[in-house]
Amino acid sequence: MKDKFEALNEEFSNEENITIFEDGYGVSRSSDYIIYSVEAEVIHKVVAEYGRATKKHAIVGGQTSCKAPEIAAFERHLPSDVEIISCHSLHGPNVKPEGQPLVLIKHRASQRSFDLVIRILSCFGSEHVHLSAQAHDRITADTQAVTHAAFLSMGTAWRANDQFPWEHSRYVGGIENVKCNITLRIYSNMWHVYAGLAILNPSAKKQIRQYADSVTGLFKLMLGGHKAELEQRIKTAGEAVFAAERRGEPLLLSDEVLDRFSLGEVPKERTPNNHLSLLAMVDCWWKLGIVPYDHMICSTPLFRLWLGVTEYLFRKPALLDEVINIAVDDNTFRSDDLEFTFAARGWSDCVSFGDFSSYRDRFEKIQSYFAPRFPEATRVGNEMIKVILEKT
Repeated sequence: MKDKFEALNEEFSNEENITIFEDGYGVSRSSDYIIYSVEAEVIHKVVAEYGRATKKHAIVGGQTSCKAPEIAAFERHLPSDVEIISCHSLHGPNVKPEGQPLVLIKHRASQRSFDLVIRILSCFGSEHVHLSAQAHDRITADTQAVTHAAFLSMGTAWRANDQFPWEHSRYVGGIENVKCNITLRIYSNMWHVYAGLAILNPSAKKQIRQYADSVTGLFKLMLGGHKAELEQRIKTAGEAVFAAERRGEPLLLSDEVLDRFSLGEVPKERTPNNHLSLLAMVDCWWKLGIVPYDHMICSTPLFRLWLGVTEYLFRKPALLDEVINIAVDDNTFRSDDLEFTFAARGWSDCVSFGDFSSYRDRFEKIQSYFAPRFPEATRVGNEMIKVILEKT
């Protein structure tokens, strides 16, 4: 940014190997390896501006979360002699990169150039995963888009009911800790981190719509008191997602881990919850034919946590039966579930319309509501993620 030129020049004035340019033209003309780290929404505009100045035989890549528009921009605006090798770190800014998946996409490049990029990026200590741009977008949609939609909808519902969930005993302890911590973690980040992946990823819209449909369908069964139909649908989905061959394997999350990370005081007796958000996630995976374990090599820490709590629920038959009974017979969470259903459909509509400004407005209004608790939630969330990373 030109307004930071003087400040950056002063900051790095004693660094011999760092040169600050006034704009992207200087960077493009002189660099052998260029990474466009901009929002997916503006990647086309930025590459159109500076791509034509790219040094001959340079390597160019991007760090956007959605590769379809990024690759399209590179193909359209970069000279034909420029090589394209893209990347994407599958974790947030507060997670150490060591051991985390780093996707590398050899789109238009020699093996020699690809090996060079691998050596450069090896400093992160990440686990390299080689994919095509299309496979990247499909897998990130499978592992991130619906996960984000679920937590965004929780935050929207809590704000609509004007409640900080950790101040109510029914949202403290066990699975509730994951819901609260990760919802706040997502809302503490920038809105565009999630908007680009949801709106520009060709696979994401369908999946987010299915999640909203799953939430709505299950909620209608709860309201109608159709326990037998609800039970059959939930358990059929569970059988499809959590196949028999996994039943002998240990759970990703234990009671001790779930109870450790709380933003409020854990009550002696918990209020049973129907966990509509979790039931709908598994129903959504089932409807879309997604087996979440197939993507563990490319999964984010948030996805592993979300998978861990859904697995915890569905692989404990007594707990799952309790949830189904509560869903029909207990109205304690009914107003929360109603707002959650509205929220899931609202986020899906926002994504379907491709409206970035509406997405930002919705996100930032809820963000400001929860902002006072972000520092504590980030601290607790970091500790929670550290534990799940150790286990997976």
